Amino acid sequence: MFEKTGIASPEMVLEKFPPLSRINKGKVAVLECYRRIPCNPCETACPFGAIEIGEDINNMPILHADKCSGCGICLTRCPGLAIMIVDTSASEEYAELTLPYEFRPLPKKGDTVFALSRSGEFVCEALVLSALNPKSFDRTPAVRIRVPKKHLYDVRNIALIDKEG
Repeated sequence: MFEKTGIASPEMVLEKFPPLSRINKGKVAVLECYRRIPCNPCETACPFGAIEIGEDINNMPILHADKCSGCGICLTRCPGLAIMIVDTSASEEYAELTLPYEFRPLPKKGDTVFALSRSGEFVCEALVLSALNPKSFDRTPAVRIRVPKKHLYDVRNIALIDKEG
């Protein structure tokens, strides 16, 4: 299915997530790279050495979740929008996801947005906790949202709610 649609299967997604025991401890990156391509900005950007690609930049990145602080620098540097930050430590009910977001306008703290699946389908409504727009032109903006924990593995994007139509 992935070869035809470009949409990762639930099994592929689960393989990329750190163990839930690590996610429950606080922010941690999820590296959703599914193809070998020449790319390594995440490795060079990580100040903690939590991402390893090695000498061959075609290697798939490996996350050393125990070293990851969830700072999100890798997310803002990934040209493929393949990285998100997850955290389930703040609430019994909700997960916080920080997602790359390259559309305008950028949502604002307190906005409600549609949380979407990897195929672009509606999953649930989400509360925007923050939006970061790095000043440098070559950095990706990021939006942190809150979703019910049951959707931790389902959400990969957001869409603004059209309040006029």
